[in-house]
Amino acid sequence: MHFRRIQALQRKVKADYILICSPENLFYYSGFTGGEGTVLLGKNERLLFTDSRYIVQAKQEAPDFEIKNVAEQKVSQFLAEKKATSIGYEAEFVTAGAYLRLCEALPGAVWLPVDEEVLAQRAVKDAHEFSMTCRAAELADEAFTKVLPMLKPGTREKDVALALEWEMRKNGAQGASFEIICASGVRSAMPHGVAGEKIMEKGDFVTLDFGCFFEGYASDMTRTVVLGRATEEQRNIYETVLRAQKAGLSAIRAGITGKEADAAARSIIEEAGYGENFGHSLGHGTGLMIHEAPTLSPRSEKELSTGMLVTVEPGIYVEGLGGVRIEDLVCVQQNGHLNLTKSDKELLEL
Repeated sequence: MHFRRIQALQRKVKADYILICSPENLFYYSGFTGGEGTVLLGKNERLLFTDSRYIVQAKQEAPDFEIKNVAEQKVSQFLAEKKATSIGYEAEFVTAGAYLRLCEALPGAVWLPVDEEVLAQRAVKDAHEFSMTCRAAELADEAFTKVLPMLKPGTREKDVALALEWEMRKNGAQGASFEIICASGVRSAMPHGVAGEKIMEKGDFVTLDFGCFFEGYASDMTRTVVLGRATEEQRNIYETVLRAQKAGLSAIRAGITGKEADAAARSIIEEAGYGENFGHSLGHGTGLMIHEAPTLSPRSEKELSTGMLVTVEPGIYVEGLGGVRIEDLVCVQQNGHLNLTKSDKELLEL
């Protein structure tokens, strides 16, 4: 699996060596989870540089790589000895200081950013990545079902967030894929209102946005409920978001641009008079990170491809009243999509 990924990258990036050092890409190309290290990919070489804390782990997780201890030989020394004249590197990850030190050690070398090629490769998932994400989505769905009885007046937002993470972890998740959002009442008007000390009250919207990592891959889902009977305004907002979300889902297929998918959902919200209350994009890709390529936004001209995993999450946020967001994680297919999020989306009045 890793060898195929390496070959695909090397076909796109013509360089003596490709230097990979972000934790996610270390795992993607080598299987190493230590986090601190550097992979060097040459024409017939696969090397993993790390320190003594991770040598044994690196040998176990990356058996097809030559493992080097940075205390004995640094990456820059190796490249200098090899007289490398062109090196691909992650420009969006390597710090300015590290880049300057590499340039000093390799005067005259050409440095080629590989970020775009790597992100494009990671955007399309293989069967293993799809399977791991499906399980992560299942764990989130199961946790939502478990915590529903907690959603009632008198419950603290933080307690719901803790319960969600516990439910996911005890069933196999490595942890939450981002800081869990549990926002109730007027706080639900904040799209990223992470769980706080607020006590839920009767009549509140409660928005839960959460997910987990399973074997390195992230899930992401959002559901909004009402505590008690919804008012006419609350019901109108919820039904508008639900129609927009369904329209966005219907648009998802291979060949559509992120801009077109976003417009399918956004037009519903705009027609209902809430255009100014939907400030974020329709969705984003997930994978080894909770946010990665592609994006579903008004500015995204790139087409979706079969095998991409994207969220579809429109929302309406009214300051002083509250907000609604509904989010599913889906896999792009040739003529549509496969929804990995199974939790009910009809308005729940608890």
